[in-house]
Amino acid sequence: MSANPVRGAIDRLANSRGRTSQHIAVGVGLTVGAVALSALIARMNAPVEDNWEVYSDYEELVQPPFKPPPRVFALVWPPLFMALTMSGLRVWNAPKSAERTQALTLWGAVQALNAIWMALGPNRLGGQLSAAIASLGASAAYVWRARRVDPPAANMVAPYVGWIGFANVLTEELWRKNPDHRSLH
Repeated sequence: MSANPVRGAIDRLANSRGRTSQHIAVGVGLTVGAVALSALIARMNAPVEDNWEVYSDYEELVQPPFKPPPRVFALVWPPLFMALTMSGLRVWNAPKSAERTQALTLWGAVQALNAIWMALGPNRLGGQLSAAIASLGASAAYVWRARRVDPPAANMVAPYVGWIGFANVLTEELWRKNPDHRSLH
């Protein structure tokens, strides 16, 4: 165990044993920044009452009967984003390898696809569905690749993949029930 108990705890949590403080700081900046940007884009396009324009557009859609209330989304997303951030940091701190590079690339693709998915909004459900499917595939591929680099990092994201799968079902149902909003652009 490390002579510094705080550093030892960080090393266990972040998979950062032997990494410099600068390397860890860069990883924290990159992972927190990417997830925060994706979350900010999602928040700006979220169908919540204080975002009236988007909220009213979503309210016009025929909703699936199994859609959870907005509070469920508000409770589920933060821990999933935290797990996604921590997972990315653990992979960042893993020893350099082609598999690590592939996992980080997939991790970045997940962030970008989620941002695109949310930015498309309710009037482009075809584009949303395409981005949702790509996001699910990239998330599953990330878990597969991360498992070879750092199994705990992959385990952290498994619930996220499950939630994204459920979100895909919701998006597909919105697409199916609202043919006038299927535009891809």
